[in-house]
Amino acid sequence: MSAVVNLEIGQIAPRFSATDNSGTTYDLAELNGQGKTVILYFYPRDSTPGCTKQACDFRDNLASLASADVVVLGVSKDSGKSHDNFTTKYDLNFPLLLDEDMTIHNAYGTWREKKNYGRTYMGCARSTFVINPEGVLTQALYNVKATGHVARIMKLLDL
Repeated sequence: MSAVVNLEIGQIAPRFSATDNSGTTYDLAELNGQGKTVILYFYPRDSTPGCTKQACDFRDNLASLASADVVVLGVSKDSGKSHDNFTTKYDLNFPLLLDEDMTIHNAYGTWREKKNYGRTYMGCARSTFVINPEGVLTQALYNVKATGHVARIMKLLDL
């Protein structure tokens, strides 16, 4: 097993280009070229309690984020159908990127060993990265808690 990537503030963010459940492609370099700050957040699974809480918090704060030229992109290894259901059920207003092959997870080091009730397994560590328009990480947060996380990110962005 290869070493887990641990990204840090000040590093150049790994580039990616991925589609969402509607087939729209999102490319980090292109978004940065448009002067956008990108919040790239990784979550374990569509429609689970913590992931739903986090997604709905982003949904509810998207207008404030968008007014500051911030784009929110969610990433999980769920299927397009699962993303469709999640987006529809909770009226999500931002893209959920497909990463079934875990290319983006691996580049950002979010697929990690986890422990739950004495069991060790590999899974997605809930993580958030803030990438400025120059493509540099201004935040690299691993193993975050869903509750209050969006408020914390907004505070870090002075919003």
